[in-house]
Amino acid sequence: MSDTRRRVKVYTLNEDRQWDDRGTGHVSSSYVEELKGMSLLVRAESDGSLLLESKINPNTAYQKQQDTLIVWSEAENYDLALSFQEKAGCDEIWEKICQVQGKDPSVEVTQDLIDESEEERFEEMPETSHLIDLPTCELNKLEEIADLVTSVLSSPIRREKLALALENEGYIKKLLQLFQACENLENTEGLHHLYEIIRGILFLNKATLFEVMFSDECIMDVVGCLEYDPALAQPKRHREFLTKTAKFKEVIPITDSELRQKIHQTYRVQYIQDIILPTPSVFEENFLSTLTSFIFFNKVEIVSMLQVKQIDSGKVNFFKEFCAFSQTLQPQNRDAFFKTLAKLGILPALEIVMGMDDLQVRSAATDIFSYLVEFSPSMVREFVMQEAQQSDDDILLINVVIEQMICDTDPELGGAVQLMGLLRTLIDPENMLATTNKTEKSEFLNFFYNHCMHVLTAPLLTNTSEDKYEKDKFVGSNKNNTICPDNYQTAQLLALILELLTFCVEHHTYHIKNYIMNKDLLRRVLVLMNSKHTFLALCALRFMRRIIGLKDEFYNRYITKGNLFEPVINALLDNGTRYNLLNSAVIELFEFIRVEDIKSLTAHIVENFYKALESIEYVQTFKGLKTKYEQERDRQSQKLNSVPSILRSNRFRRDAKALEEDEEMWFNEDEEEEGKAAVTPVEKSKTEDDFPDSYEKFMETKKAKESEDKENLPKRTSSGGFKFTFSHSASAANGANSTNSKSVVAQTPPTSSNGSSSKTSNLAASVTATKGSLVGLVDYPDDEEEDEEEETSPRKRPRLGS
Repeated sequence: MSDTRRRVKVYTLNEDRQWDDRGTGHVSSSYVEELKGMSLLVRAESDGSLLLESKINPNTAYQKQQDTLIVWSEAENYDLALSFQEKAGCDEIWEKICQVQGKDPSVEVTQDLIDESEEERFEEMPETSHLIDLPTCELNKLEEIADLVTSVLSSPIRREKLALALENEGYIKKLLQLFQACENLENTEGLHHLYEIIRGILFLNKATLFEVMFSDECIMDVVGCLEYDPALAQPKRHREFLTKTAKFKEVIPITDSELRQKIHQTYRVQYIQDIILPTPSVFEENFLSTLTSFIFFNKVEIVSMLQVKQIDSGKVNFFKEFCAFSQTLQPQNRDAFFKTLAKLGILPALEIVMGMDDLQVRSAATDIFSYLVEFSPSMVREFVMQEAQQSDDDILLINVVIEQMICDTDPELGGAVQLMGLLRTLIDPENMLATTNKTEKSEFLNFFYNHCMHVLTAPLLTNTSEDKYEKDKFVGSNKNNTICPDNYQTAQLLALILELLTFCVEHHTYHIKNYIMNKDLLRRVLVLMNSKHTFLALCALRFMRRIIGLKDEFYNRYITKGNLFEPVINALLDNGTRYNLLNSAVIELFEFIRVEDIKSLTAHIVENFYKALESIEYVQTFKGLKTKYEQERDRQSQKLNSVPSILRSNRFRRDAKALEEDEEMWFNEDEEEEGKAAVTPVEKSKTEDDFPDSYEKFMETKKAKESEDKENLPKRTSSGGFKFTFSHSASAANGANSTNSKSVVAQTPPTSSNGSSSKTSNLAASVTATKGSLVGLVDYPDDEEEDEEEETSPRKRPRLGS
């Protein structure tokens, strides 16, 4: 059906007394057999589905409002409304309804609203008592009028009769003329009565009366009456605010006088509802439902009438209000609205405005951006990816957003929290589209990690840099003088960044894994375990907990290689006997490893830290870890003993040097196959020095590391535990634990050190050699089974780095 006269929007009133849009379609009236009567039918214009099927009940009160609205109630708490595109269509359907009910189409309400308690009494009333007799509109009658208006509010039928009488006699305009006389005479008593009268008329909840009261001619006098609340010692100055303080500025030319009048009216009526009228009591909450509807449909009409030709930074506050109004539109119209904004260049304009110094303008731009992200994250993602092909990283929209988050001057970081939520929505794979030809997820995440991630992590890397650590070390680093800044606002910002990175660990796969390993990010994050702000230390711990929770052997090898449990255990020992959230979180981390039986991590913890942890007996976590470790060691020993002795003879064993060369060659091949997912030597950020690029420099670094390892043996603290020195060098991550953890499980006692190349040679020469070092003449089934059980073969030993 292409007839625009019949085009309508269907609304229902929800529990919060707000109108919900149910869709747009075309209305018709016809006989429905199932309902046994003439009915209103609305079919959706998009797919022809039935949006509304409502029988025209002869006893239902239908109301016609604002020439294009028909409102009625089908049940006690189920109100419906049809909003017509054209007045002619509304008149046509209204005639059908009146025809069924036997009413004159000139009426605004087809039935008087009657409650059950008054129904019988109403039936007995003579025909002549349909209207209430109003007192003459004079100064000496104001008290009588006020009593009359107040008395009818408890009776629905008397409210209807009073409303009809007020409308027929043009009574409201006469009252407002009396108001002007009272104000000129400074008649305070009369002004107080007029306050009660006008407030009562508003509570009659009649759209026809609102149209009179809120017209340009009357609205300021209505506001004036409401200034004289008897409960106030002095009257309010609402008219002064509306006429002098509140200024309407046309940021876009509005040539339509009707539209301009509608905008002014809506603002003033909203002011009356929100500022002037007191919050209604439980008994009065339904009295103003029509006022809410009046404002709502005005806003819908304004958004529909506005025609925007151009977007620029000077209109940002206007567009913020415009976007807020658009939330009242039905989904199809709201989609068209935001698509129009996108075509007009809203995103490039926001990019400029969000970088401005004006805090208010920036805040408005952030609100508009949040509307756009909520409407369509894909639209924003598509824009920034296209932008990246033409612009530098510094001026990309997402980087501008990240920089605004980082530079938020609010001590509570309110703006930063809002922006972080928007970033999280943009990088959430759950709302990314996947098609047969292209996958938005992989394209956008590649873009984000290549162009934006370095901006997001910059504050984190800056505040945990090695240079800063070295300076602090010379000054004399301790618990209160650590790498982590003591500034509370900076700590809050780092916590926000960590929260976003933790989200990435959970929802992104190889992108974040590559980034963590290439930047040695976990080591840098764990520096924050030293923070005096417990919430920041907990954020760092949560980041590590999410990584371990993935049970990914690449991550596990990275953690054991870099000895990254050190700062966690140091934090636990520093916490002492205090039973707090930090203590519980650290214990839960180790308990997870025990319960999930993550063998490589269990072996690393027991071999390197058990001496320091064995005194902790208020939980059985660490004893349980040692039990798991010993069980695994026994199992490995039994498998080793099942191998024929001839294969364990040195006669059939390669020497250690040849073995290392083969393993090095094998590991290089493994890296080529697995690509970036392999544990590669940790890359430093651009601000840090490159790794030694010659063999001689590498050997010097290695010797220095070995001598440092001898000095960094566990030292007993004053509390009786052990304190470990946390090395911040990337080379330490590459050089530590060169023997595989499973090899150590089978052969070495818990008191063994982290391991070195000399230890590898000794192990290779011993009788109880690792499985990876065996050279058999034939393949044995046991060997294949063991390879399947282990995610990482012992022969895949990490390189020392080059």
